[in-house]
Amino acid sequence: QVHLVESGGGLVQAGGSLRLSCAASGTIFSINAMGWYRQAPGKDRELVASITGAGSTNYADSVKGRFTISRDNAKNTVYLQMNSLKPEDTAVYYCNAEGKITIIRHFVSWGQGTQVTVSS
Repeated sequence: QVHLVESGGGLVQAGGSLRLSCAASGTIFSINAMGWYRQAPGKDRELVASITGAGSTNYADSVKGRFTISRDNAKNTVYLQMNSLKPEDTAVYYCNAEGKITIIRHFVSWGQGTQVTVSS
């Protein structure tokens, strides 16, 4: 089992910043991609940003230039720095990780979610 624990959500005014963290623990052979998704009320879950073990990143168009994803491979931790937040960024943010438990056994894990609320 691989567990993901998120932290850093909260309430912030428009234009403000928040930093989310997500730490993976458990039986981990390797972690390939880590990412952040979000789900607003009444909407589907969407990819916000992802990062590979080599550091390649991918962002949703709606957050490019405002959000930055990074990871600390030694700590199995991924971060999401969110700047210039907008009310439309309000959602539950979920951490995701994909990798291997053993050399042949893969895993995909999700965090429990952390609420981000941006007031106008």
